[in-house]
Amino acid sequence: MTWPQLSFVAEDPQGRIVGYILAKIDEETAEGQAPHGHVTSISVLRSYRRLGIAKKMMLQSQEAMASVYKVSYVSLHVRKSNRAALALYRDSLGFTVKDIEKKYYADGEDAYAMQLSLK
Repeated sequence: MTWPQLSFVAEDPQGRIVGYILAKIDEETAEGQAPHGHVTSISVLRSYRRLGIAKKMMLQSQEAMASVYKVSYVSLHVRKSNRAALALYRDSLGFTVKDIEKKYYADGEDAYAMQLSLK
């Protein structure tokens, strides 16, 4: 509810929700760092994947982060095993891996901490 401009839903022609993205402005940064955008969750219904919906929602959210909040970069975390998401973030959107966070997820899986400059 704090950053409604950064979150979006995708609907099918009948108005059913088939995807969403939730994002925020991360204001809790290390000393001297400016606030940045952070994608907290993105999902697309399995039968609607590989249609460009996730990419479009990511681009919409990034544009809002840059235009509304003037952030210089966006970050996210992704499971090391999620090859499809890694391909989207790295290959289609240009994110880079900045760090590996050990046991980030509740099941103990590591996460890639990724970033994309918006400048």
